[in-house]
Amino acid sequence: MEKSEERSVGVTLEVPTTEDMRRLGLRLGDLLRPGDLLVLTGDLGAGKTTLTQGIGEGLKVRGPITSPTFVIARVHPSLAGGPALVHVDAYRLGGFAELDDLDLDASAEESVTVVEWGEGLAEGLADARLEVIISRGDGSGEPGETRKVKIIGVGDRWAGLERDLR
Repeated sequence: MEKSEERSVGVTLEVPTTEDMRRLGLRLGDLLRPGDLLVLTGDLGAGKTTLTQGIGEGLKVRGPITSPTFVIARVHPSLAGGPALVHVDAYRLGGFAELDDLDLDASAEESVTVVEWGEGLAEGLADARLEVIISRGDGSGEPGETRKVKIIGVGDRWAGLERDLR
């Protein structure tokens, strides 16, 4: 599918606390199904891993979920018969070829894949995806600072995103 044909819908939420970020992840986890891809973007400390922890809780996968920065990717199997969570940190990857070397498409159909730092790199892994952009309110980095979370659903799979996140 060409980019110009992609259908997208977006929702922007204010997330005041770390616990609220985890709860947002939990809500997203309840919406996710095998084959779903999430591409997370945000500065260091923005809340990408906290969001993923909530997603993992919603999917009922084995934890703990920590940043996979040094191992690049971790698989968290389901404890409830649902999809596994594949958690990828693309920060240190040099391009799509290195992401492709991880062979994520081998498990993509039966897993939920979350790629931190994946903007401009991971979109090609699936036609439909959620792009999640986390930004700090004023950029000061103060603990407890409200985050703005923009969630963009790309593809027909996410046509009801606004309704689902209410």
